[in-house]
Amino acid sequence: MTKLATDTPSLENPFEKKAEVEFTVPGQIDYDPGLYEAALQAGYDLQQRPRKMAGVKGIQKQHEKKRMTIWERIDVLADAGTEPKILYQNWGKNLDGASLVTAIVKVNGRDVAMYGHDFTVRAGSMDATNGSKLANLFKLAGKLGVPLVGLNDSAGAYIPAGVGGLDGYAEAFAALRHINGVVPSIMCMFGYNAGGGSYLPRQGSFVIQPNETFFGLTGPGVVKSVLGEDVTADELGGPSVHSKSGVTDFVVPDEVAALRKVKELLNYLPNNSAEAPAFQPTSDPINRRTWDIDLLLKKAFNSPTGFNTPFDISIIIQQMCDHGDFFEIQPERARNTVCALGRMGGNVVGFVANNSAVSSGQIDIDAAYKNARFIRFCNVYNIPVIFMEDTTGFLPGKEQEAGGIVQAGRAMLDAIIDLRTPRFLMIVRNAFGGAYAAFNNYPTGADFVCALPTTRLAVMGPAGVEYVYKDEVRKIRGSLKTRIAELTKQNVEAGMAEAEASASANEAVTAWQKQEELLLTQRYERELMNPNEALSLGSISQIVMPSDLRKVLGEQLELHLKAYKPEPMSGTQREFH
Repeated sequence: MTKLATDTPSLENPFEKKAEVEFTVPGQIDYDPGLYEAALQAGYDLQQRPRKMAGVKGIQKQHEKKRMTIWERIDVLADAGTEPKILYQNWGKNLDGASLVTAIVKVNGRDVAMYGHDFTVRAGSMDATNGSKLANLFKLAGKLGVPLVGLNDSAGAYIPAGVGGLDGYAEAFAALRHINGVVPSIMCMFGYNAGGGSYLPRQGSFVIQPNETFFGLTGPGVVKSVLGEDVTADELGGPSVHSKSGVTDFVVPDEVAALRKVKELLNYLPNNSAEAPAFQPTSDPINRRTWDIDLLLKKAFNSPTGFNTPFDISIIIQQMCDHGDFFEIQPERARNTVCALGRMGGNVVGFVANNSAVSSGQIDIDAAYKNARFIRFCNVYNIPVIFMEDTTGFLPGKEQEAGGIVQAGRAMLDAIIDLRTPRFLMIVRNAFGGAYAAFNNYPTGADFVCALPTTRLAVMGPAGVEYVYKDEVRKIRGSLKTRIAELTKQNVEAGMAEAEASASANEAVTAWQKQEELLLTQRYERELMNPNEALSLGSISQIVMPSDLRKVLGEQLELHLKAYKPEPMSGTQREFH
């Protein structure tokens, strides 16, 4: 059979018989349809209208853009065999409200409030009715105390609606802000979102962005008309841009991966701020020995670079967690710090860890803000936090100071001081200066502080030699000229030419200087860069062997969780947050 040029794919089976819906009551023998049945038919048509509105062509257009329809997204998100409870089915004469679907769905067995734009209806745009629908859903989520999931795929405000579209967004903004800190929210960015379609989802706790999507305050066309700059959507608001700035928390390959990420993240989150995350029984014993941590540190510190050897801290986090499972937050941003959620003994715990594999684990502006935001989230939603310290300090330099490292560092410090959930500090290696003072020690509120034998805790790193042994250093450097002169004279007397004698003397004295200063550095590390003084002062509770880390911290976690009462935050609200 020859295919005609006018043939188009269809989702309809031409041989399928259309079943008529009969509105009968069980046990009813016979009836003559009347006004009542006609009303039921009209109501049924309204029920089905949202799913059928797009038609075959609308669905095909969405698929051609590598996007699912809102109903397909709901089917992937919701538990198999469950039906979403569709709410607020507004359908005005101009399709007011029709471009947004709101529902309560079951995800991992839990009720979740969900909204999603239907791009096949007016490009998912926002009008006043949409704003009221969203506001009602947000209020309901707060009232029920259930998480919120947003499936964003919108062209923004509906221009013909005029100020109504803007009012709709404003109403939704306010309602979402009011439940911020009451229930956690996860936003998926599908398709192309601009303007209010970017503001609204970034009010959520987490943002997930698939590849080949865009969101931003303005699109490339506006940038071109206002600034005269040619920029692609990906360069302006793609995942590579937002993941580096922290606007996007997770980048995934496609829409299905995004929805699976939602399910995975929800496993670590409580329903609301009055609850703790759900306990999950585990077959991984809390006293499991963490020998792989021992092997990692042995290999690192016995290498030629010794205690200066970088390594990936996520390996230690993995060893600490039940069955090695953990969920990293903002994995593509500020890799010099790692923020993650995991479980120990079935209890959810957050990890904030310096990562020496990147920039020696130094805390820069991005790392400080990344830490601060994660710590505050854990604080709001009753998640205990384990801090892992291995940093030589805050990153110095003109660029950092100009960018506001003092402000960023203060944000992290404030978040740590305000933290009310059980919190612990484990010092892996380096803990120097202000970085130690600002990283969840006893004075800032830690419940338990321990250290590995490899800990080097000091006011300064090796550079401290210049201050602690300044007399010895001054003596060494003050003797250089005399030593060079004497050795040059000896070389000349031994038959060397003047130039050769001087060069040889300089080389020998330089080697002697390096050796003497190395001995002072080793003395400094031996006497001051260790946990001894901190242990004697009570700044550290105990030294822990690497193979016992899971047991020691896991038992401390269980101990403190027994006395912790999950509840919403109360008390003084800080000026900065």
